[in-house]
Amino acid sequence: MSKRNSQEAKRAARERLRAEREKQAKREKIRRQLVVGGSIVAVLAVAAGIGVAVSSMGGNGGEGDSSDWSAAKKLAAKGEGGSVTVDGTKQKYAAPANTSGKNGTEIVVGDKKAKHTLGIFEDMRCPICSTFEQSNGKVILEDIEKGKYKASFTFGTFLDENPAAKGTGSKNALSALGAALNVSPDAFLEYKEVLYSKEHHPEESDDAFADDQGLIDIAQNVKELKGNKEFEKAVNNGTYDAWALEISKKFDKSGVQGTPTVKLDGTHLKADSQGSPPMTPEQLNSLVDKEIAESGNGKDKGKSE
Repeated sequence: MSKRNSQEAKRAARERLRAEREKQAKREKIRRQLVVGGSIVAVLAVAAGIGVAVSSMGGNGGEGDSSDWSAAKKLAAKGEGGSVTVDGTKQKYAAPANTSGKNGTEIVVGDKKAKHTLGIFEDMRCPICSTFEQSNGKVILEDIEKGKYKASFTFGTFLDENPAAKGTGSKNALSALGAALNVSPDAFLEYKEVLYSKEHHPEESDDAFADDQGLIDIAQNVKELKGNKEFEKAVNNGTYDAWALEISKKFDKSGVQGTPTVKLDGTHLKADSQGSPPMTPEQLNSLVDKEIAESGNGKDKGKSE
């Protein structure tokens, strides 16, 4: 073979090798596109499945929660005297006994003639509220009984919307509290104390209060609620669900930024410069007594947050 022919053969071989490499590269590119494309479709399919699953909940409660919160929201918008029809059944707005104000959103316990009002703002799933209750609950009850002040309760349900702990436990527990309040103020206070107790209050990430039967089981620790069929019926039927949403709406309009928040006659009681709530009886009594003394001396500080 001549030198020229040899060079031509080598050049042809290189061209064939280059062409083969290009073809292989194209095939690899197509393969990667198919794999990525398939993965995207799979992810979208899973996302769509999740979307369908969430959508199919239709606003209903989580596991153990028999409530239809979508219907409750519509009913809450109508308020007292309003009604909605769900699956052919007419549901009416109901506020518990022992409430007052528009749509029954005023929860005031104690002597109505008491000069001072202690405002307490909480969320039933709030772990710090649980600690506050365990520390200060009995002191507050004693002062209510003494007539030192009456207590006004407002509950938020914002923890149900926390992406890390999304659920319906705050709303559901509040609705059950409404069922207890319908029995009596004492049943309401005792049930709230038990729900916030170390034994029964779940971690913030645990939506245990979404379970109707769980709430009924806990209520067996309250004398007036033990074996109380009307109370149990109200919990299972979500009788006070719309009312719970109205209470939550009141909380949202209050301007309160966190729970627990404590106010005396509208003045925010802060344990320190950071605005921390009074977490011990000593802190609470000190702030309350100071506020009462200053109001008695005619000092007008206005309402502070």
